Amino acid sequence: MALRKIGIAADHGGKELKRSVHDFLQVIECEVVDYGVSVDTDRSVDYPDYASLIASDLSTGKLDLGIAICGTGIGMSIVGNKFRGVRAALVWDEYTARMSRVHNDANLLCLGARVINHRRAVEYIKLWLQEEFEDGRHSERLKKISEIEKKN
Repeated sequence: MALRKIGIAADHGGKELKRSVHDFLQVIECEVVDYGVSVDTDRSVDYPDYASLIASDLSTGKLDLGIAICGTGIGMSIVGNKFRGVRAALVWDEYTARMSRVHNDANLLCLGARVINHRRAVEYIKLWLQEEFEDGRHSERLKKISEIEKKN
């Protein structure tokens, strides 16, 4: 896998999984940008605060890819998709991890720490990072998404 600049963010529900993801990304020699929340915090935090930090930098090209984690992954994906150029995908198995890249060119992987275990999450990330966008008919669909973003 080529060296990539990957951001990671989590709320309190995803902080432990974020630690495992961070460690894995360092093992495969990615440049990791940590947007929080700190694994040392015991307080509840709001996922929109952390999702918006990572999505903003992804939207402006400061990151190549991002991984956002909350209890279910749903909140992070909703917030991520509010940002122009961010294609946040909530994945829950190998197929969705693979297809989020191959068909949708997802650049923000969203995971639910309360619905998948750490080992499986790392497997999904491996698949997601190794897959390439198929282009072809899928490019036309992404262009349509970009047009929708411009209109709204």
